[in-house]
Parts: sequence; structure tokens; C-alpha cells
Amino acid sequence: MTALAGFGQRAIFGLGMTVSILSFGMATGAAAQQAPVRQGNIVLAQAAPATDAQRNQQRGPVTNLPLPRYVSLKGNEGNARRGPSLSHRIDWVFRHAGMPLRVVAEFGHWRRVEDKDGAGGWVHYALLSGVRTTLVTQDMAELHTRANADSDVVARAEAGAILRLDECTRDWCSVSGGGERGWLPKTAIWGVDPDEIRE
Repeated sequence: MTALAGFGQRAIFGLGMTVSILSFGMATGAAAQQAPVRQGNIVLAQAAPATDAQRNQQRGPVTNLPLPRYVSLKGNEGNARRGPSLSHRIDWVFRHAGMPLRVVAEFGHWRRVEDKDGAGGWVHYALLSGVRTTLVTQDMAELHTRANADSDVVARAEAGAILRLDECTRDWCSVSGGGERGWLPKTAIWGVDPDEIRE
């Protein structure tokens, strides 16, 4: 790791470098509604009303998971095809393990995905992982000890770095990679929705 002049923080992850990916489940979005709990004629508890985002959440016809949603590339290479079958030509090849991708459609065993720039196509589901990662979009983005711009800077990440995504508040996300962990503002990363909260 290289120390940055004048700060003593370490730079982490250049373009094309990825983090170790651990298997864990993907958040599935809105919680299911619960029926009211009654005792005689008195309502004791009732599920909170659904938000507009929950009511308008589109679901995939195959998985019933939210669309769009974020996943990551499982291996070092993934072919994105013009249509959802092996007979369709390859339009794009993703070449970075752990790269965050956005699923926008489903058909059988295929998922239509796109990267940060909107490039992509149909990828077989076996090439994708529910592990959440994020792509750093701001060069030398500062990782903070807390979700606060006034907190200490523990490291910096180059644009193009792929980091594991942990929890997110309204404006910040906790990320990790290269032995470092810290908080980045959502404006410095791609792979999480602006209003997404992760615990």
C-alpha cells in the first residue's frame, strides 16, 4: 500500500482490483405486510401502511425479487448477450469479479443487467451473485471512520475500485476492501439506490 503525501492514509484498490467476496443473502426490499392483531373488537397492533415506494415496487416474474435491484458478477468474466439464450450474440463482456450490476429484467434463467454506464445485456443467472458490492466513482474518495464528513479519514479509494457494500444510511454507506473499512458518501459510489437503507 502507498502512503499519500501529507496524510498518512493508505490508498486502496485501483481499477480492476476486487475484494474477497463472502456469501450472504441479498436484501429483498419491502417487508411483507402483517394482518392486524385483534382482541375482541380492539385492534392491538397493525402493520405500518406501505410507502409509495413499496406499493410501486415492480417484482421480477421469475424470482419475485424487486426490479431493478443490484447484484454482482460472480466470476472473472460474464458474457452479456443480445437476448435471453445462448443463441443470441454476445454484445458485451464484463471482466471484473465482484463488479456491481443492476438487474432490470428477468426471463427464465436469464437476467438483463447493466453497468454504471448502462452497458450490458442478458446474463445467465449462474454468473451473478446476490453479494452486494459498489463501484467508486470519485477519484481518491475518502473513507471516513463514521458517516460524517468531519470524522477521521482512514483510507482513500481510487475511481474504479470495487468494494464490498455493508450498511447504508440515507446519505452514506459502509464499505470494505483491501483490509480497510470506512464510510463513503453515496454520491461517491455506484451500486446502491439514493434512498436505499441497509442495516
